[in-house]
Amino acid sequence: MNKQLPNREQSVEILQKNKCSPEVITHCQAVAVLALELAEKFKAKKYPVNVALIEAGALLHDLGRAKTHSVNHAIEGMQLAQAENLPEEIICIIKRHVGAGIIAEEAEQFNWPKDNYIPQTLEEKIVCYADKCISGTKRIPAEATVKQLQNQKLDDAAERVRKLHNEIINLLEGNN
Repeated sequence: MNKQLPNREQSVEILQKNKCSPEVITHCQAVAVLALELAEKFKAKKYPVNVALIEAGALLHDLGRAKTHSVNHAIEGMQLAQAENLPEEIICIIKRHVGAGIIAEEAEQFNWPKDNYIPQTLEEKIVCYADKCISGTKRIPAEATVKQLQNQKLDDAAERVRKLHNEIINLLEGNN
C-alpha cells in the first residue's frame, strides 16, 4: 500500500468537501462504528484484518451519494475516490459495497465499466455487511435488508445479502 489511508477526521473532511449531506455522513459514521465492532471481533478470532482500512472504507463507502442516491452511487463514489487519489483498497470497498455485490450481468445492465463489483477481501465484506445492517443511523438485522430487497423483487441481491450474513456469522463462530 503506497498511498496513505485517511484517518477518521480526513475521511469526514472528504465527505464534506464532496458535498455529502449530513444524513449521508451520519449514516457513514454509524456504519463505521458497527464495522469497527465487527473488526475487533475478527481480530479477537485472530483474523488479520486492517482496522484502519475498515474504518476509512466504512466512512467513505457512500461518497458517491454526493452525486446520486441510485445504485450508481458506487461508480460515482469510485470516481470521486480516484479523483481524491485514495488508496486502491478504499476504492474497492466503495465500488463493491452495493447490495452484497453486483454481478457482471447486473453491472452490464447498469452500463458500469467491466470490473469486479463483488466484495473480495474480509475488509470489503465487513464494510459491506455493516452497511446492510444500518438503515440511516439505526441498526437493523440483516434479515430486514433481505426482506426489503425481496419486496423490491431483487431476489438475487437478497440472496447475496443472506449469503454474506451467513459467511460473516460462520467466520465469527468458527464454523467455516
